[in-house]
Formats: sequence, C-alpha cells, structure tokens
Amino acid sequence: MNQENTSKATIVAYQGERGAFSEAAAKKLLGANLESIPYRSFEEMFAAVVSGAADCSITPIENSLAGSVIKNYDLLEEHDLTIIGETNLKIVHNLIAAPEVALEDVRRVYSHPVALAQCEKFFRAHTQIEAISAHDTAGSVRLVLENQRKDEAAIAGAIAAEVYHANILVEGIEDNPQNFTRFYLLTTHERADSIPTINTSEQRKTSIIFRIANRPAALFRAMAAFALRDINLTKLESRPIEGRPWEYTFYLDLIGDRSELHVERALAHLSEMTESIRVLGSYWSSE
Repeated sequence: MNQENTSKATIVAYQGERGAFSEAAAKKLLGANLESIPYRSFEEMFAAVVSGAADCSITPIENSLAGSVIKNYDLLEEHDLTIIGETNLKIVHNLIAAPEVALEDVRRVYSHPVALAQCEKFFRAHTQIEAISAHDTAGSVRLVLENQRKDEAAIAGAIAAEVYHANILVEGIEDNPQNFTRFYLLTTHERADSIPTINTSEQRKTSIIFRIANRPAALFRAMAAFALRDINLTKLESRPIEGRPWEYTFYLDLIGDRSELHVERALAHLSEMTESIRVLGSYWSSE
C-alpha cells in the first residue's frame, strides 16, 4: 500500500472548474498535498498527463446511476497511461446560491444536464423553478455568483460552495442517495511508482483492454479463461472499433493483481484467444 511520504505536491489534472466533484475525489486519493489544475475537456486533461504538465489525472469512469463515462473509455485506449488507483465518491447535489438569496426567490437553477436529471423530484416539488443546462456543476456556481441575480441558483457539491463563498440553500436534493461516481487515478508508466496514494482496501483490482475475432462464442471462450480460475469479474464494457462496423474492444475489471499466479495464467490464456490485449493497471480497489 502506498502512503503519503513526500513534501512535494502532486500535480493532478481534472476536467471541470474549481470546486468540481473531481477535486474532492483527488483529495480522497492523494490527500491535501496536491495541486489541482482544471481543464475544459477530457482530451486536454489526458494530454496534460502525457506531456508532463500534470503528474496524473483524476478521471471519472462510471456513475452508479448514469452509467459509464464512454468518452473516457475511448481515451484510455488512445493513450498509453496506467491506472494506479481508484475511488468511489458519494455524489451529493446541493442547491447553492449567493449568500443573500433565499429559496423562495429562486426561479432558475443551472447545472450539468446529468445533475439536473438526478434532481427531478426537487423540480417537481418546486414547479416555479426552471432547470437550465450548463457545462459543469461547479462552473454553474461560479456563473450564478457572477450574474449577481437574486433569483438564480446552481446545483453542485459542497466543495463548490466553499470555493466560491456561496451558500447552500438545500442539502442533498438528489433523487437517489445511492449515487456514486468511480474515478481512476491515471499516470504514465514512468511516474507510476512515484505518486503516493491513500487507500483503505486490502483488495487488488486489475483492468484490461482486449479485442477478439468476431466469431461465434468467441466472447464466451474469452470469459472462460477467468471462470476456470474462479476470478471475479466486476465490469465488462464494449466499445465499437473505428473502421470495423459491429466489432468491439472490450474493457474488463477483475479482482486480483496481475502478479498473482492465477491472474497471470488467466491473462496468458486470454492472450491465446485475442487479437490484442493490454493491461491498464493493477491497483487497490475502492470496493
């Protein structure tokens, strides 16, 4: 298990604006000794790690309600980065406004479309309030503070209210309290051993990408490499291969470290049946 053992701040890239949920996830994995740099797009975030502008990135990969972050699965394949950690962050949506704004005055609420969709019960209970899509949850808080209107608010995490000196009008307005986002901590292979992380798990996880020929039962046979060794698979995601209609790349998460003998043998067995296979990383599980 890695521990915090250096005074040098880890530079972490994330998509969004100051106060985003990604910042909270980064602190959960890296502690307070970090320097976070926001980027507007996931592409820019990945590029920052590749170029060395950032030591690592905190990358949302899956939400327990909204599903996979498909763009980041594609970027994982495009870039030669490795996963060195993961964390699950509970997503709590709060209604946030300028300090002088009262709930009864609010007529417009800004947030990311996914956040708005996860707060439908709140809007049904407050029919006088219009939901307006914005590019980012934390950015929505910044926007309403800049607008200086007493009839506007935003939906975001508590860290955004803290960053922009705003007021939480209503806490926990999400429809489903079982709302979690899973984040990967990604870096280059050269930096993988130099970034200290925090974890409380005793369980290792491994993620891989592989391609198999489009033949009957090919995927079934591939999964048998793990079933025969009683390896627990926790995630299987397929993405289309560009230029090859109806053929797919598969992303798979399994319990165990690539250095463990049964995992090593399963991966060797799988490699005999695949066009290509790549280990994205072995890391401490957040589950």
